[in-house]
Amino acid sequence: MHGGDGSEVGPARNPRVTPVRSLDMTDSESAKDQPPKLCGFLNKLAGKGPLRGFKTRWFVYDPRKCYLYYFKTPQDSLPLGHIEIADACFSYEVDAGDEGQFEIHTAENDFILKAPNKQVMRYWLQQLQQKRWEFCNARGVARDSWNSPTLPDLPTGLVAKDTDAFSYEKPSDSTESVRNEFAMEIAPEGLVGVNAARNPAAQLSTINFSFKQWGTELRNSMSYLRSGKGSSENRRSVFYTSSEEWEMIDPTSKDFQDLATQEYTRKSQLETNRVSVGSAFPFDFSRNSSRPKRPFLRDMIGPSKNRSSNEASPVEWIVSNGNKASESQLKIQSLQEELTRLKEEHTSQKELVRLLQQTLRGSQYDKQSSSTQPGGAPDGMELVREKDQQIQALSTHIEKLGLEKESLHQEVVSLKNKVGELNEQLGMLMETIQAKDEVIIKNSLSHTEESSVPSRDQQELDRLKDSLQGYTTQNKFLNKEILELTILRRNAVAKEKALEAKCTGLEAKLCQIESKYLVLLQEVKNPVCSGEQGPAREVISRLLEDALEVETPEHPEHTILKPHAVSEFDVFGFKTMPEDDEEEQLVAKVRALDLKSLSFTDQEVSVGVKWENYFASTMNREMVRTPELKGLIRSGIPHEHRSKVWKWCVCFHVKKFRDTIPPDYFNKLLQEVFEKQNPASKQIELDLLRTLPNNKHYASPTSEGIQKLRNILLAFSWRNPDIGYCQGLNRLAAVALLYLDQEDAFWCLVAIVEVFMPRDYYTKTLLGSQVDQRVFKDLMSEKLPRLHAHFEQYKVDFSLITFNWFLVVFVDSVVSDILFKIWDSFLYEGPKIIFRFALALFKYKEEEMLKLQDSMAIFKYLRYFTHTILDARKLMSIAFGGMNPFPLRQIQNRRTFHLEKVRLELTELEAIRQNFLRQRDTSTEGRGLISDDEEDND
Repeated sequence: MHGGDGSEVGPARNPRVTPVRSLDMTDSESAKDQPPKLCGFLNKLAGKGPLRGFKTRWFVYDPRKCYLYYFKTPQDSLPLGHIEIADACFSYEVDAGDEGQFEIHTAENDFILKAPNKQVMRYWLQQLQQKRWEFCNARGVARDSWNSPTLPDLPTGLVAKDTDAFSYEKPSDSTESVRNEFAMEIAPEGLVGVNAARNPAAQLSTINFSFKQWGTELRNSMSYLRSGKGSSENRRSVFYTSSEEWEMIDPTSKDFQDLATQEYTRKSQLETNRVSVGSAFPFDFSRNSSRPKRPFLRDMIGPSKNRSSNEASPVEWIVSNGNKASESQLKIQSLQEELTRLKEEHTSQKELVRLLQQTLRGSQYDKQSSSTQPGGAPDGMELVREKDQQIQALSTHIEKLGLEKESLHQEVVSLKNKVGELNEQLGMLMETIQAKDEVIIKNSLSHTEESSVPSRDQQELDRLKDSLQGYTTQNKFLNKEILELTILRRNAVAKEKALEAKCTGLEAKLCQIESKYLVLLQEVKNPVCSGEQGPAREVISRLLEDALEVETPEHPEHTILKPHAVSEFDVFGFKTMPEDDEEEQLVAKVRALDLKSLSFTDQEVSVGVKWENYFASTMNREMVRTPELKGLIRSGIPHEHRSKVWKWCVCFHVKKFRDTIPPDYFNKLLQEVFEKQNPASKQIELDLLRTLPNNKHYASPTSEGIQKLRNILLAFSWRNPDIGYCQGLNRLAAVALLYLDQEDAFWCLVAIVEVFMPRDYYTKTLLGSQVDQRVFKDLMSEKLPRLHAHFEQYKVDFSLITFNWFLVVFVDSVVSDILFKIWDSFLYEGPKIIFRFALALFKYKEEEMLKLQDSMAIFKYLRYFTHTILDARKLMSIAFGGMNPFPLRQIQNRRTFHLEKVRLELTELEAIRQNFLRQRDTSTEGRGLISDDEEDND
């Protein structure tokens, strides 16, 4: 270690210098809880004309307002200005001439800044992006719940079939991966942060005085001259953190002594390691006569340039020989341990011999003493013999040990000779390694010299790599900007959807208010008491005229109030406004407005969303009959999906027919229609224009639906000659044509007549229809006993009204919106739906019917009450909820029971008819001819 003057000093006298951060109480407390401040020197382009240039400024980020303040120096208390980061965007040019230059674009201004290098520029850009993201997230959560990117799907209405569905997805994890992948730069030491305040800023221009902020700079300068505030501690700005200071540690302190002790221990450990390395090679590697001379070594190595490529490389050869040397060293070490063990054993044997010699001397002394004593000869001799035997055994063992010692000594000598040979080989290997090291160093130097001057291709490759890295970084930066803009766009779209839903609700409310307004006008127009009605009646008449107008008037300023316009035809093509009767027009418009207000309810919108989700989940799969699909169809099929669902239902029910016939079966039937005369064609032609006269598709002979309807009815009459044509089939086919093409509508008619309905339902006797009316009476007495008893009391035969409901499946009996919802369930579930809705219609108006106390009034009310039911949701709730349980087996059993009774009655009627015909023929034959005189007298 060296002192300050360069002299060598000991470890106990050399003071150690360590950096210690001196912070204020507030700075130290904030440093524990807050991340490091974003601050540092940057060069800002400012000025105009010849004074325009880069000026060095001290930039500090304020997280409270998301502002980037800039000062002239870090000690200033007032900033020269600030940049709003919350709504700013950043950019930089990869191929820009000035390295480290980037731009910050705000709504008010554009700022051009310059960092010392690209690393500092990327660090500033990443940190500013992160701060802006954190501030915008915190501000979005606290201020507006619309900024959340995960919003539920907003529903779409029935009429919004052309609106593209917008899916709200939570941002996938790709956003966070781009964010984490872009955050690669670390804070450059000394260039960013509070430590940068101690370093001199890079001056790119000689002019560092701003005339624009001369007032601020003057106040900052005057703050230094105030009394009691001249120290650097008081001149510190609100964004400035004190820099690091250096202090000397006392050599006599305990910390320094501990440090010296650790240093001494470290050096001792190094010496010990050095000695241990030396002990691994305990032989002398100096030159001696036994070692081969250098020419022989060079011949053994050979010139490196003449070695063939298939020989082992110098490094591999050195490693292999090093492994052999290490094995020899391990063997020598084991032999040395064996020698040490044998020496210890030899020492123990010597000690044993010494003990035996002492024992021998003792025994000889005992022998001599026993021989001198009389009477003890036999025992003494025996003892002597035993001692002699022991001595002989010990002598033999000593001889064996001596022989073993000599053999071990010879083995040690041979091992020493082997160690010497190994030392010589190791010396040769070391010289070989040294020679090859010289060759490797020489080749490395030549290779370094060659690679120090890169080729033009290498320079171009390096330039392209730099450009690729720059463009990659810029791409990640722009990807992050795009993701943030996408989130903002999603939030805006979500707000727009919510406003549309709110507007739809308000429009529904407006329709309800308009319907009440029209009813009020109608009541005021015809007051009970007659008085002066001139001006008031004119005003009311004008209001009624404006309310009944379908199109917008040419001069809307002359009307007092213009209600919501109603289209002449609804979405199904049915006429909504009568042509002549003013009162009927008013009632029809009230009904249309009520229907429109009901279509805007949340329940209708929710049904549309459920259907969209169902088709999205079964996009690439065929529809199958499931409880989920049954529930959706019972809630009503949206207008835009009804064609697809109806076609699937029809194909499902007639699959057994279509599998056994050729594909062009319908076309062949049409060919027969044009080639042959059909007996039912005359009646079909008479009923075509009477099918749906209030629908624009069948209103005139030239309408597009008339020819299709004609083809379907004629083709069916050829397919089923037993029925031919029956009045009612034309309405079934006409409703099917509104959503299906010509061939699918034909098969829909086949499914209704031949699959859904019993046999003889549409024959001349209408046997099946009569049976269903009796079944319906039984169900009325069971499900609606009060109403059935009321009808029985006043002898009202409601089958006169319900017969047509069953025959044409409610066509022309209910409003169009309810009609098609009934058909949705009818095509999926079958004829049981007719019984459900027939009972539901009576249940809907049960209380009003019970109030009627006259048979004529009841019958008159039954003729039109179905057209006053507008709430389809309530009606379906009654049909599918209030009528349960409703098993199909019960209906089939009742049909079987009543079928036999109706057949007996028809047989009796046929017999009565035949008897009547015979009597009439007999009476006609007995009368003969009547003369003119008799005819005149009559």
